[in-house]
Amino acid sequence: MRGVNPRSIFNLYPMWWYSLAMKQVLTIVVKLQPSPEQVAFLEATLQAFADACNYVNEKTNPKLTNKIAIQSLVYQTIKKKFNLVANMAVRACARVAANRKVAKQKGKPVKRFAPSSIDCDKDLFRFREQDWTVSLATTHGRERVELKVGNYQRGKLKGRNPTSAQLCKHRDGQFYLHIQIKDEAPDSSVKDKVIGIDLGRRDIAVTSEGKKWDGKHIQSVRDKFYKVRASLQKKASKGTRTTRRRCREVLKRLSGRERRYQQWLNHNISKSVVRRAVEYSASIAIEDLTGIRERTNEQPRSKAERRRSNSWAFYQLRMFIEYKAIGAGVQVIPIPPAYTSQMCHNCLHIHPVKGKSYRSGKTFRCGDCGWHGDADFNGANNIALVGLSINQPGGTELSCKLSRTIEYVQLSLFDDFRATKNPDLSS
Repeated sequence: MRGVNPRSIFNLYPMWWYSLAMKQVLTIVVKLQPSPEQVAFLEATLQAFADACNYVNEKTNPKLTNKIAIQSLVYQTIKKKFNLVANMAVRACARVAANRKVAKQKGKPVKRFAPSSIDCDKDLFRFREQDWTVSLATTHGRERVELKVGNYQRGKLKGRNPTSAQLCKHRDGQFYLHIQIKDEAPDSSVKDKVIGIDLGRRDIAVTSEGKKWDGKHIQSVRDKFYKVRASLQKKASKGTRTTRRRCREVLKRLSGRERRYQQWLNHNISKSVVRRAVEYSASIAIEDLTGIRERTNEQPRSKAERRRSNSWAFYQLRMFIEYKAIGAGVQVIPIPPAYTSQMCHNCLHIHPVKGKSYRSGKTFRCGDCGWHGDADFNGANNIALVGLSINQPGGTELSCKLSRTIEYVQLSLFDDFRATKNPDLSS
């Protein structure tokens, strides 16, 4: 570990455990097929619910975030004023309380509620598998609405009795029901094997086993969509009336294609990684890249490079891996990425000169043991080593080195503290 500040190592690799929840909630999005009359009822219900939320937010103390306390103040009022059933009034108070808590964490005020969704419990909606319909409570009474389900939705909802959902009106003007299904997740026991995953833009993901997914194709797809959108948006603002209309139609048709392709790609990568972990009875260690966009955006870069970096869907890939791993009983360990690209996984050596590294682009060549190869593969193996040291503290070569480093840090901190209290002792 020569050439590294031991205090930074102490902060970057704490010995903690990442525990998985025992229950997994899967959301199934199903499109509704309401009649014209039912559409009017659903829109009126969403509007009444949004108006009730806005009323609650305006008439109660903004610092009040307890849903029970809010409900005791305005329950009867909003129930009569906006013609809501009892559970709708309760859900309105709960939504305001939840939004206030989130806004408080972000240091921002609660925004005005739009008539786009309503939370439903077991009394506000009921799913019926016999004819694939749902019974929804509205401000005009209960309505039985048909569902437009595909094979995936049928497989997930068959034999189930969901008790919570969310009625939503998407941007396309259609109504959808987001049905929550709760499953008992299998226990994720600690494994003696760990698969490390290094995330990047040139290679979307590289595992410690040598499996990699090239990011050149997705980058070319993003660049292509960007150029097409820029051209159409320019014509839509400066062309003739017919040209502007046609450009808007094309933009609407292209809307979401890039996002759906990225989502499909991340699903395939995450499925492959989790399947591999199940086959080898291994845990998964993945880079925790939280805040990387903010850090990279502070550096001077071109407009194209900034756009490419900000469209990097690394967090979505991590979420896909985590929720698939929960269902498969695989433990996922987030690892701080610092020094994982600078350290040699073969001898655990870091360049002794501060500011220099053995990595050059996609190549890593160790100056201590002479190992050379793909830099992302080296990083993935380092991530796997750190993940294994968390699963087996004190049982690996890396954890032994970290233990000695931590002891050195503790002695250094004690010496610094003693010197500040009595400068004469430091000489």
